[in-house]
Amino acid sequence: MPKIYGPLRLHVMPRLRLGTLGLYRHNFLCAKTYFRCISSVQNKKPEEAFSLEELRTAREARLKGLGPYVSKLPAKVIPYAELMRLEKPVGTWLLYIPCTWAITIAATETMAPLSSTLWTLTLFGVGSLIMRGAGCTINDLLDRNLDNKVVRTVERPIASGRVTPAKAITFLGVQTAVGVGILTQLPAECFWLGLSSLPLVFTYPLFKRFTYYPQLVLSACFNWGSLLGFPAMGIFDWPTMAPLYVSTFLWCMTYDTIYAHQDKKFDVGAGIKSTALAWGDKSRSICTAMSVAQMGSMTLVGLNSGMLLGPGFLGGLAIFGYRLFKMVRKVDLDNPANCWKYFKSNIQSGLIFSAALFFDYILKLLGFL
Repeated sequence: MPKIYGPLRLHVMPRLRLGTLGLYRHNFLCAKTYFRCISSVQNKKPEEAFSLEELRTAREARLKGLGPYVSKLPAKVIPYAELMRLEKPVGTWLLYIPCTWAITIAATETMAPLSSTLWTLTLFGVGSLIMRGAGCTINDLLDRNLDNKVVRTVERPIASGRVTPAKAITFLGVQTAVGVGILTQLPAECFWLGLSSLPLVFTYPLFKRFTYYPQLVLSACFNWGSLLGFPAMGIFDWPTMAPLYVSTFLWCMTYDTIYAHQDKKFDVGAGIKSTALAWGDKSRSICTAMSVAQMGSMTLVGLNSGMLLGPGFLGGLAIFGYRLFKMVRKVDLDNPANCWKYFKSNIQSGLIFSAALFFDYILKLLGFL
């Protein structure tokens, strides 16, 4: 039972000099106060259980994290930018990078003009921004009653009440419409392949409630661009597409397991499941095995596409592999800040390989390969 202070304590204090009517009135006020207190405890929102200091720290961290660009947007727009995670572009980059690999490999195979390659890369870049934002909006809608139980997420737009669920759903509809509009700019073969990923995108946040392997679903949909990039360039090369998809799938499983380790203490209390909790101390060895398989798959990509001996492919894959195994070996899985550091390092690793592939593509256009 919660501690009750104020009027409720007064009626047990001795020698109160109250008349009969005054005593009745006093006890009535005590009872009214008591039931009001009980009601407030029973109806208390989860975030109200945090101390004022915890809430103040969370709010300051959110405002600081807006960065130099999102913070300058109109006040009414900022919550929607936060729904899209515009202030945290790491997810957008990790969604986009596999697209760049697929597009560049397909462009090299088909000797596509530079202008069409750059246009396709631009379309996929905008699409990655929009669809990653849609995925985050879905996640926040479905997790709003979990986010308000964790200090780290209590300031998210829906959990904090700055965006209502109804407005978030409307915003999601707009994002989805824009994403579908981008699909219509690609060859017809891409349309249905792209749409087929939407069920996974819309349901992924639910899986962490009943399975310890939500990363399987995330990895399945997050790397759809490694398939979509080929028909976008006018080619279906399944011997190359399949191992590229497997490789990016395993990469996502590795880095998202590391990401999940930074939240594992919160996840246990909130009832959220992940590979970090399922694998525990075995996470490092499992991620090492997945990384070995990923590098093997990428080697097969190079072999089947005819790019294996290109200087960019060889050099880029070597650097990527070095950074990948260094991450798995050195990350402190019990240190959230260190997990976040190495999680973000995947952007640079991926972009290095993207640039290496593009280098080979340019060399081939110029007739040097």
